[in-house]
Amino acid sequence: MSGEAGALADAGTQVTVTVLAAGSLRLPFTRAAQDFAQRHPGTRFTLVFGAAGLLRERVAAGEHADVFASANLAHPDALGRRGGFGPTVAFARNALCALVRPGLAVTRETLVRTLLDPSVTLGTSTPGADPSGDYAFELFVRVERSGAGPAGCAAALAGKARQLTGGPGAPKPPGGHNVYGMLVASGAADVFLTYRTNARIALAEQAGLQVVDIDPHINVSARYGLVVRDGAPAAAQRFADDLCTGPGQAVLRDAGFLPV
Repeated sequence: MSGEAGALADAGTQVTVTVLAAGSLRLPFTRAAQDFAQRHPGTRFTLVFGAAGLLRERVAAGEHADVFASANLAHPDALGRRGGFGPTVAFARNALCALVRPGLAVTRETLVRTLLDPSVTLGTSTPGADPSGDYAFELFVRVERSGAGPAGCAAALAGKARQLTGGPGAPKPPGGHNVYGMLVASGAADVFLTYRTNARIALAEQAGLQVVDIDPHINVSARYGLVVRDGAPAAAQRFADDLCTGPGQAVLRDAGFLPV
């Protein structure tokens, strides 16, 4: 038995690994943690999901995390610069799409025009608190710079966007359902800019919703990164390694995430 495997097994009485991760990672991280615990008896997980920017602030303020995973590289990098965490490792990619209410006629070719339509309610997450919101607002800038929209459209889109998720007071969906599908199905937004992986879950929960891809020339690629706390249990580093280069990669692919 290798030294690392032995350490995991010997700690086997009980080792708890605390993971704070972006909300979009809930499905694959929950499954990956379950799979890991089956392979390494005695390992338990405390999983906390939410807007990565808010979680980073909690960790910086002293909340315990053995592994921190974000939908960007900036938040784990920030924890590493503060000290107490190892280097950031990128482990997955994602991309934005438009989650659209039933009955609204929109295609990839007409999406920008639809977003700019004053009668269309546009939803995003909260910039700063949640990388998804940062990516949506970066998309607005790309729309204008690329010529896909008229001059001044970046400010117009940012001004009309309703920041419905990711903030401290954002609503939580009942029964743990997908919040983006709930918001669009309820009419809070006609179009919500979210990750493809989130939209995939929303489609499974809310009949009639549409997913519209964004032109790759203006779309934003989200790179996910994680860090491991210095002095964390060996199981925490092994779990992170599994996510980056081991069995966790297959779990991420199954959930719709892309390789780095």
